[in-house]
Amino acid sequence: MSNWALIICCGLITYLTRFSMIALIKKEMFNDRIREVLSYVPSAIFPDNSGSFLIENNPKIIAAIIATIIGIISRSIIATIFSGLASYWFIIFVI
Repeated sequence: MSNWALIICCGLITYLTRFSMIALIKKEMFNDRIREVLSYVPSAIFPDNSGSFLIENNPKIIAAIIATIIGIISRSIIATIFSGLASYWFIIFVI
């Protein structure tokens, strides 16, 4: 299989699995509490290139903790995303 065919197949599989959760699940299945919790699910993640999960000295974990705290306090998705990105970049480039 060529590289382009593999990329297209992976993209389609990813799209269809995510689309199915949005389109096929009935909205009535979730009560208000579950909807509130799911509204805090981040729209993006920081993928790990090495495939390992290190807790100590990992700027992604620290940025995730900061973003979680800001999200709980502000209850704003935009503030959560920006605080996570800003803290991650600050740790990477400054510290």
